Amino acid sequence: MAHLLGAEALHLEYPTHVVFDSVTLGVESGDMIGIVGRNGDGKSSLLGMLAGAIEPDAGRVTYRGGMRLGMLTQRDDLAAEATVGHSVVGDMPEHEWASDAKTRDIMSGLISDLDWNATIDSLSGGQRRRVALAALLVQDWDLIILDEPTNHLDVDGIAWLARHMKNRWPRNSGALLLVTHDRWFLDEVCTKTWEVHDRMVEPFEGGYAAYVLQRVERDRIAAATESKRQNLMRKELAWLRRGAPARTSKPKFRIEAANQLIADVPEVRNPIELKKMATARLGKDVVDLLDVSVTFDDRQILQDVTWRIGPGERTGILGPNGAGKSTLLNLVAGDLEPTEGRVKRGKTVQVGVLDQQFRELATIGGRRVREVLADSKTTFTIEGKDFTPAQLLERLGFAKEHLSARVDDLSGGQKRRLQLLLLLMSEPNVIILDEPTNDVDSDMLAAMEDLLDSWPGTLLVVSHDRYLLERVTDQQYAILDGHLRHVPGGVDAYLRLRAAGAGNAAASGSSSGSGGSGGSGGSGGSGGSGSHGSESADAGSAQLSGGELRAAKKEVSAIERRMEKLGAQITKVHDEMAAHDQSDFEGLAKLTASVRALEDEVAELEERWLELTEQTG
Repeated sequence: MAHLLGAEALHLEYPTHVVFDSVTLGVESGDMIGIVGRNGDGKSSLLGMLAGAIEPDAGRVTYRGGMRLGMLTQRDDLAAEATVGHSVVGDMPEHEWASDAKTRDIMSGLISDLDWNATIDSLSGGQRRRVALAALLVQDWDLIILDEPTNHLDVDGIAWLARHMKNRWPRNSGALLLVTHDRWFLDEVCTKTWEVHDRMVEPFEGGYAAYVLQRVERDRIAAATESKRQNLMRKELAWLRRGAPARTSKPKFRIEAANQLIADVPEVRNPIELKKMATARLGKDVVDLLDVSVTFDDRQILQDVTWRIGPGERTGILGPNGAGKSTLLNLVAGDLEPTEGRVKRGKTVQVGVLDQQFRELATIGGRRVREVLADSKTTFTIEGKDFTPAQLLERLGFAKEHLSARVDDLSGGQKRRLQLLLLLMSEPNVIILDEPTNDVDSDMLAAMEDLLDSWPGTLLVVSHDRYLLERVTDQQYAILDGHLRHVPGGVDAYLRLRAAGAGNAAASGSSSGSGGSGGSGGSGGSGGSGSHGSESADAGSAQLSGGELRAAKKEVSAIERRMEKLGAQITKVHDEMAAHDQSDFEGLAKLTASVRALEDEVAELEERWLELTEQTG
């Protein structure tokens, strides 16, 4: 592997504090490096120094001769008067970029829904961000540096970006430096992790899961000074090893010590006990959406949605940007009335909403955090222990010195911590989280998940952070073509459904002969493909007789039950592998073969499930 970049004895300080002190590191071709750390510890500053945008106070950064380096910052550097097309491909003739498969894939994955001739100043912040990312990726680079690239991308866009970065370069060529709070993306793409903390950069092998394993071991050794972080990461590790065993398949080191660490750690939550407590607080009726439809300006957002939300349910809502996720949550919260149908709420329901705009903090912006907390209850009970508001805020990673700060002076991440605390202190029995990961680092996310694990109520989450969705929810629903449908296979199954819908739309378009005129780069995004997919599904169900339709639905239910059993069996075998003698290669090989056989059966069932659900609508 060729050396691309080297940093030697980097020192950086600002008037108030030292950010880095004598940091030395290097990047080789083939490296896919994720950078994690608390907000304010210097992740973006590190990227700036390595890219040459920030001059270190001491030390130097060297590059291989002729190396091409491209960087996506968090700033918006696009020319306001330029068009989308010119911002992405410049003056390149259409026949040149249109004949390049990589460029077409980038445009399809990031900006297919944008008007090619729209000016940059007419776009939203999220759309401008996607244009900037596309403009970077269409060029050839030896090293790409990305600072929070998943901001403003939906689940589909994040999955596309992960595939693109994994397949962008041939093996052992090209390199990536990445800062993101999306832990699924870190695990999916990165083969190394750098943690920025305490003026240093500490390297780890593997993605986020491997980093957690090694960091817990490090924290165990330094338990005297890192006890709070250790307990939190032990719980995180327990979920990684038990709830998603495939995540820990990348590490190249022994993990027996890590398994010993979690031997006495209980499951992250007891769903049966939590449901009992939620039923006691809520009763049997929570919120029922009955044949609900919502239309804005003659555009139908939701159509004939029936959803009965039960006590203690923990549900993630999936869907592309603009599909109607926030609209659905507003119906549940009572902030929006349906155009058709009705919403029925239980008498004891108290809804708390964590929104994206910090609306509840606007009225207290001039007050100090300590004063705000003084207005609340004196103690709160969590997992059988009493906590003061200040202790809860500290548990969320809020430093004591910030208690005297005014709310308006807090950073985005600190405001999110305070916002979550105020929400929990209002003691709702239904919590709605709308993109809760904005402005939040991975430590804060783990602390948030830790608190939510023991919260007894109904939880509804909209987030493009796959890790968070899988971690805090027990089931997922998706909004597809205005309809709400259960997705037993989670995010992966949702992405397959979206891909199948796009494929059906493409087939319909090609068979229709004289399709539309779509311009250069076009705006025929996911909305168009969704409508075609709906027509295809309707056509499929129309071809089935009543008896055939009932039989198909019965088979779908049987498949879902079988997949659930297979999932439990796979988890059991993974546990057996973790506990098995690691020197018994023959025994491990048998267990591995058993897992592969079960996973193959799951794959076949999922294909049949997708086929039947398309037929039954």
